[in-house]
Amino acid sequence: MDSLTYAVPPTPISAREQRGFTLTEMSVVLVIIALLIGGMLLPMAAQQDIRAQQETERTLAEIRDALIGFAVVNGRLPRPAVSATDGTERAVCASDADCSGFIPWSVLGIRKSDSWEKLIRYSVTPAFANSAITVTASANRTVQTRDAAGTPLYLVGQASCSTATLCAPAVIFSHGKNRWGTTDAGTALPDGSTTNADEDSNNTGPLNYFSRQPSASTAATGGEFDDIVVWLSHSVLIHNLISAGRLP
Repeated sequence: MDSLTYAVPPTPISAREQRGFTLTEMSVVLVIIALLIGGMLLPMAAQQDIRAQQETERTLAEIRDALIGFAVVNGRLPRPAVSATDGTERAVCASDADCSGFIPWSVLGIRKSDSWEKLIRYSVTPAFANSAITVTASANRTVQTRDAAGTPLYLVGQASCSTATLCAPAVIFSHGKNRWGTTDAGTALPDGSTTNADEDSNNTGPLNYFSRQPSASTAATGGEFDDIVVWLSHSVLIHNLISAGRLP
């Protein structure tokens, strides 16, 4: 006798499974996804800021090398750019203020802006830019920082510059991501703060500059700060000129 074959009835699908997710469940899922995305965006933004700062630091280092190269070829440092839209070298500086402006990008053949598309600033001692550099020429740009108590400390030079107390022949800096600066197109950006005294000092120049750790605190001595400042060492410049036969 043939065996009887019985069909196994399918497992019934519950009404809950048929209707899918409820609106409440979907809302919970969306909230979780939003939290996950938000948690990823913050580190990504921080990473982008770090990359932008590192790229700007490399740009400033390349400009410093280009300044040395210009001095080796010409016996002097270049003067600032004519304007924010003209990267050629301006005429002989009539004063320290006249020797402060933007890097002369056309003359040096380098990038003119930082990672935030702000023009790189440049301030040079007139005696090093108006004529051939001599071993007795005294640089007059200084760079200060602040200690934990907020007290200014000299990184380069002293209150009085001389051949015995060497200051910097030139300072190059970026205004950083926030506050101050001039766009690639030559538009001056507003400060946006009344407490960032050290950044104000950098923007004004022409002799004294600050280089310190970034800070977003309006209560910090010197206020908020995200400028990136480098300088051309007097000793390094003179050594390169001697090695190139420009100086005895």
